[in-house]
Amino acid sequence: MSSSPGIKPRENVDMLYISIETAIALASVLGNVLVVLVVCVNRALRNTTFSFIVSLAVADIAVGVLVIPLAIIISLGFNTQFYTCLFLSCLLLVITQSSILSLLAIAIDRYLRVKIPTKYSTIVTQGRAYVAVCLCWILSFLTGLVPMFGWNNLDAHRNISRSSKIVCEFTTVMRMDYMVYFNFFGWVVVPLSVMIALYAEIFRVIRKQLNRRAEATCDRDRYYQKELKLAKSLALVVFLFVVCWLPIHIMNCIDFFCPECHVPKFATYVGIFMSHVNSALNPLVYAFRIKRFRVTLIQITRRCMLCKSTEATPTCASTPGQTEKVDL
Repeated sequence: MSSSPGIKPRENVDMLYISIETAIALASVLGNVLVVLVVCVNRALRNTTFSFIVSLAVADIAVGVLVIPLAIIISLGFNTQFYTCLFLSCLLLVITQSSILSLLAIAIDRYLRVKIPTKYSTIVTQGRAYVAVCLCWILSFLTGLVPMFGWNNLDAHRNISRSSKIVCEFTTVMRMDYMVYFNFFGWVVVPLSVMIALYAEIFRVIRKQLNRRAEATCDRDRYYQKELKLAKSLALVVFLFVVCWLPIHIMNCIDFFCPECHVPKFATYVGIFMSHVNSALNPLVYAFRIKRFRVTLIQITRRCMLCKSTEATPTCASTPGQTEKVDL
């Protein structure tokens, strides 16, 4: 995706690409910062599930702040050393991997919630959730930085020294067998297959419990209704991830298994856009599907835009007594 100086059509394509990517980055950062803010403001949302949702939001913020700018830089084909370009490319994989592992952690958490509801609170504690989040990120770095330890395209550039510069492109430094076998099949297909199986079992258990009308109690019925609604929302997040990320991985498979096949540049750009826009979609799912999240988001918006707190106050300026009341 390198640009050729002096060719205006290509410059126009680059400008359009940069403009769209910038808009996606802004939407992703703004939406996911609000997700983190909502969880911090609403104590009712500070549970184990939303710990993983915050981890996913942080990964999506990193997409807007780090991944998209790096993707733009790499797409322009600037000159740099091989390992510098390789490290920047690996960072893109680290953030993607953290999103997948956060989604997997959410699925496991919801599965335990409906499978062992009476023991859930003793097994899945907040401290263990924080440990799980840390493990997700550590594992993301370990898997994403594998090319830095040798599984890369340096063999194809034996004629260059460590100080020599190359045109930095993702496919120049990254081996397709790593992207297809290790990254896609190993760390995308397998976790997504586990997630699909977990959500299928979650829905089966909930439906089974809701169909037991004879021995159902009002509290238990309400509990499983709430779990069903939240499970549908989180399953939708997984579905959007699959829809947005599969195209670019399928193109990588085509490049690897069918080298003579030509993937149009436009299709590559669309695949990149879809993978990035996924980070901006998750906050919309939370806002439209999770009532507690939506109510808190509306309160934050009113407080910021209309300069009002959740309790009605006449003006923004207030006396120390009023401030204490609002904080309380």
